[in-house]
Amino acid sequence: MGQRIAISGASGFVGRALIAHLERSGHEVLRLVRGSASEPHGVRWQPDTGELDGRALGAVDAVVHLAGENVAGGRWTPARRAAIAASRGPTTERLARSLARLPVPPRTLISASATGIYGDCGDARLDERTPPGQGFLAEVAQAWEAATQPAASAGIRVVHLRIGMVLDQSGGALARMLLPFRLGLGGRLGSGQQWVSWIHRQDLVAAIAFLLGQESLRGPVLAVAPEPVTNREFTRALGRALRRPAVLPVPAFALRLLFGAMADELLLSSQRATPRALLTAGFQFAHPNLAEAFAAALAPGARTA
Repeated sequence: MGQRIAISGASGFVGRALIAHLERSGHEVLRLVRGSASEPHGVRWQPDTGELDGRALGAVDAVVHLAGENVAGGRWTPARRAAIAASRGPTTERLARSLARLPVPPRTLISASATGIYGDCGDARLDERTPPGQGFLAEVAQAWEAATQPAASAGIRVVHLRIGMVLDQSGGALARMLLPFRLGLGGRLGSGQQWVSWIHRQDLVAAIAFLLGQESLRGPVLAVAPEPVTNREFTRALGRALRRPAVLPVPAFALRLLFGAMADELLLSSQRATPRALLTAGFQFAHPNLAEAFAAALAPGARTA
């Protein structure tokens, strides 16, 4: 039986694919949108104030909260840092309070988080039991997850979806890599020894749909493929998938000159994460292997929703 599900960040890289997946599966999807909700199935939501049109929303089974400022959208100036932080913790808390006040609160809130919560962990193996680390992204992610407490206190099942690098040719990190790699200008970042926790976009949306029906799962859930790789392995695999050399490394100092602190936390940081909760619950990845995931993501007929 289909559920009635509301989604924030519905127009984003993950949100678009999630809506298509859920609607194909027979669910009714509502979109939480800023300002006027003139589009079909739109529900007015003001992230800056927390105002939510409860009458238009009605009773929903679940809310999937994906909205947030792009952390890779530019150099981390003080203004960018403030915008990134404000779009996560405070916005999520306002949404959680609005959901808690509804006459009939949703049963489930799946709220995006990120593997950046662990900080730079070198070769250590990580899962949902690993404590948070240090750094700007780790602090933002901790505040992001803590902000859902008003929903949890109202009896809503809360899942913190710790998302790794999402792979699809239509957006995200992979889309930004394609041009230099196709020109033969790709290569490892820094030493290349940092671990990359990744997931194909198809598996991410399937995992979210899976979690909607897993009433026993709550708290942190890693949304990453079961086979993390080093950055060196990642860039080599992408080069092979594109049939291009990937032998031009970018030194760490050059990345720091270009991107400042963002280089250390986003490009050179290491998270070797395993999706223990999803695997234990029986979720099956369609693309657990990186080479196969690249082949699927780069296929000419791949979905670009």
